[in-house]
Amino acid sequence: MVAEMDAGHGADSVTVVPVDQDYADIRDSVRRICEDFPGEYWREKDEKSEYPEEFVQALTRSGYLGALIPEEFGGSGLPIRAGSVILEEIHANGCNAGACHAQMYIMGTLLRHGSDEQKRKYLPGIASGEIRLQAFGVSEPTTGTDTTQLKTRAVRDGDHYVVNGQKIWTSRARQSDLMLLLARTTPADQVKRRTDGISTFIVDLNAGKDNGLEIRPIPTMINHNTNEVFFDNLRVPAENLIGEEGRGFRYILDGMNAERVLVASEALGDGRWFIDRAVAYANEREVFGAPIGRNQGIQFPIARAYAQLRAADMMVRRAAALFDDGKDCGEDANIAKMLASEAAWEAAETCMQTFGGFAFAREYDIERKWRECRLMKTAPISTNLVLAYVAQHVLGLPRSY
Repeated sequence: MVAEMDAGHGADSVTVVPVDQDYADIRDSVRRICEDFPGEYWREKDEKSEYPEEFVQALTRSGYLGALIPEEFGGSGLPIRAGSVILEEIHANGCNAGACHAQMYIMGTLLRHGSDEQKRKYLPGIASGEIRLQAFGVSEPTTGTDTTQLKTRAVRDGDHYVVNGQKIWTSRARQSDLMLLLARTTPADQVKRRTDGISTFIVDLNAGKDNGLEIRPIPTMINHNTNEVFFDNLRVPAENLIGEEGRGFRYILDGMNAERVLVASEALGDGRWFIDRAVAYANEREVFGAPIGRNQGIQFPIARAYAQLRAADMMVRRAAALFDDGKDCGEDANIAKMLASEAAWEAAETCMQTFGGFAFAREYDIERKWRECRLMKTAPISTNLVLAYVAQHVLGLPRSY
């Protein structure tokens, strides 16, 4: 069953939004993969801050990390809705796709704006798993989300660019072969618009190590394999420039809507996991001679979390449908990410309260998933920035920052 939505541009622009359990075969296949990676596996990785290499390899062999890459380059050529389903099911089954999800949306910049030569050089290897494009060098310690003010510079020197600067919160840089790097090629005081003069590059991380590139891990409250990256006269071949010099900011904006949809899908999966655990425990746990789930103080928060999750799910589906139809989905993708992250957090808090003291015991996996889930209200875009976007770009209110 599907619901039809008119985007407001006439009958020809109707976008179909699935409301059932679409991609059933993919969901079943992902569940089977996740069965081989139970809570014990993730607890061990979390305690040792280790990269889940075996899990990533399993997803690679299944072809799911190349699902969105066109068939001509060795991928499956599936729409973003399929990617959304893959990531949702991973998280709904107690696993975590944070170790590899970036490949799904980072490669979009290369796919849409890279040269034919670049696509042929990199995309088949990314689809097969021979090459990992997992690192995205955007955030900096002094500019944060004010991306147009980034300080990393790339200066043309013959057939190379010389890169100097620093990136932070660059996850998976130690496990990736390539990085998508955003750097300023024209000083900010020499451009008309602050979004101009920023360029996007493919950086070979293996070649850069000990040649002007240093990666330092950042210990965090979750096992997210994030890092600081330092560039000291790193030479990047000019042929690694994606698209036109100075237009890189626009190129990455294209991928940000995909990022929001996909991360929102992970949040939905987390929410499902928390609610399933809370319902099961509330039905089996007896206190004072009856299941605790009969108490409204227990069942109402679970029911509310479920309702919020269902509403967020529809927003994610809508955003994905618009994206796959090639329509403007900035409003929908941002709202979907915010609602899904908040619904997941509500479900996490409810599950913690339902389990009581047992939720803090590592063997139940709730405290680990609770920590992981909290990240989504902050990254890859914070709730406040979503609200600022909606206020300014959707409602027409004055810019607040």
